[in-house]
Amino acid sequence: MRSFLKSFLRFLIFLSIGVIILYFIYDNLNTAYLEDCALKGIPEESCSLMQKLIDDFASASKFWLLIVILTFMLSNIIRAIRWQMLLRPLGYEVSMGNSFFAIMLGYFANLGLPRMGEFIRAGALARNENIPFERSMGTIVVDRVMDFICLGIMLVLGFLFNFTAIWKFVVDSPLMQLTAYWYIMLILFLLGLGFLWRIRRWLKSEKIGPAWIEKIKDITRGFAEGLSSVRKVDNIPLFLFYSGAIWFLYYLMTYLCFFAYEPTSHLPPVAGLIVFDLGAIGMVIPSPGGMGTYHYMLMQGLLLFGVDRISGFAFANILFFSIQIFCNIAFGLLALAVLPRLKKKNVITETQDQKP
Repeated sequence: MRSFLKSFLRFLIFLSIGVIILYFIYDNLNTAYLEDCALKGIPEESCSLMQKLIDDFASASKFWLLIVILTFMLSNIIRAIRWQMLLRPLGYEVSMGNSFFAIMLGYFANLGLPRMGEFIRAGALARNENIPFERSMGTIVVDRVMDFICLGIMLVLGFLFNFTAIWKFVVDSPLMQLTAYWYIMLILFLLGLGFLWRIRRWLKSEKIGPAWIEKIKDITRGFAEGLSSVRKVDNIPLFLFYSGAIWFLYYLMTYLCFFAYEPTSHLPPVAGLIVFDLGAIGMVIPSPGGMGTYHYMLMQGLLLFGVDRISGFAFANILFFSIQIFCNIAFGLLALAVLPRLKKKNVITETQDQKP
């Protein structure tokens, strides 16, 4: 009961962060929108920002939104295949269904509690494929490290195309300063990997201490084996190709969505890259699914290309809620129904580094 209450409290805290940011953005824009209506002689009762947002969403091209959704789902299929590549060196041949729906369940969980999805994803695979949780978690950490590397590459490309504007935004934006925290955490994590490498002989040693120490060793060993799976992937070039393809598809989602909304339909591919970069940073900052932070960063990115804040906010809502409602929520609920019914598959091959 206490554990449930702590989890629920965390959920409320992070949800509040997203809602508060989203509220302040909306309140600020609503004030500006009412002032603009007053200058144009439009009565206040006929000037509703909420109605404008609803109308903009309704008028967005359903064809292009469908293409955006299909692009996102293709990226998740590739991510599931890449995860299979990481699990295979550990001796586990995971089914595509379990891999894909575990990922979608993780995205669904992230809407409630940021970063919880990774643990839910590992737990789902542990139940359905009988893979030790710590090993599965190790491969997920590798998956996320690759994401940080790819995000870094996309940010570098964005700087190369529009250095002056982005640098000014980086210096002035408090959210960008918050993002630095996550990269510091990544550096600390990499230092932790180095520590695991240094104590690898101790982890492989025979039992020499109390049972609780050996339990810690077993968990740490399994986690380390999951991390080391990237070194044993059968086809490293294909693995790297999949990693790049996932993030290229993420970029395409933003750029293709430009065509769904009239105020952004004229923007060039470079604008898609810059706006995508800033939106990706907004997703890194802890709030449910990037709610609020993602909207703010997309608005700031679109301002660089002459799209006003109200239209930028409308575009952010169109892209954000299309993905969250039609993909993460719908497929997350589907995963809850499908995963328990998928046939467990526990094909384990004998490897030299695997202990009985």
